Amino acid sequence: MNYREDMSHSIEYIEEHIKEKLAAEEMAGRVGYSLYHFCRVFHICTGQPFMEYVRSRRLSLARVELQKDIKIIDIAIDYGYETASGFSKAFRKEFGYSPSQYMARMKDSTITKKLADIGGYLMKPEFITKKAFKVAGYGIKTNIVSGYTRDIAAYWENYEGENLESKLYLQLNPPKHGEVCMCVPTSEDGDMTYLLGVIVEDFSKTTADMITVEVPEAEYAVFTTPPVDTSSERTYDGGDFAETIKSTWKYIFEEWFPNSGYQYDESKLDFEYYDERCHSRPDTVMDIYVPIAKKEE
Repeated sequence: MNYREDMSHSIEYIEEHIKEKLAAEEMAGRVGYSLYHFCRVFHICTGQPFMEYVRSRRLSLARVELQKDIKIIDIAIDYGYETASGFSKAFRKEFGYSPSQYMARMKDSTITKKLADIGGYLMKPEFITKKAFKVAGYGIKTNIVSGYTRDIAAYWENYEGENLESKLYLQLNPPKHGEVCMCVPTSEDGDMTYLLGVIVEDFSKTTADMITVEVPEAEYAVFTTPPVDTSSERTYDGGDFAETIKSTWKYIFEEWFPNSGYQYDESKLDFEYYDERCHSRPDTVMDIYVPIAKKEE
């Protein structure tokens, strides 16, 4: 028997019928093995039991679908889950973070920058405990499922067009220069607030058009993006810097988390931090703070 060829045919069949009901008994019959022998050989060749392999592939393909602004419940049903909560639980166990958190950060499904270009740089994040702090600034309310990327793009045009950054510093006079950018979930239906602000001691200087958030204490893995030359481009929007930030987020969720022993702590908030290191320099960088907890067994 050609075990490699038989298992290869089995895997091809799984890929072609991944959204259908798959059973080890049926697969064993297709290649002429007993159930026991098929399961044993499949495990040896793939490193996973049959149904674990199928489950893992379904979740990996579902993760791709999440980049297309499709409702989580629709994806869950498409891949054999009866409820969104059941799908989310399995997704979190597999990848260490929830489908909604993944959707929030995969802002652009057409990223072309190879992860390998930045992987070596990002293998050693800094681990810190950050005390609770307050953020005040400007932002918008949107929904992660429908149109939030367009909303955020429109917000940035308004932010820069009205020079809200200068107004932010003049009004709040924060103790330290540096902007915090974060997505704050506000409901189970995908509603969220997109906020760009500064860290303040209190909210006494805020105005009615500002948004405030109290960020709880958390354990963070802090990733610093690879240096990019932005001396001739806009700091936040477009160009290599923006693509590097997107690629860094993609690396964190798709490569670092699965191999780190950590999971995303959904009771906390992630954020991006931009300080003097990201203003039109030949070595521009910024930091991504990801709340973490030890992965559940």
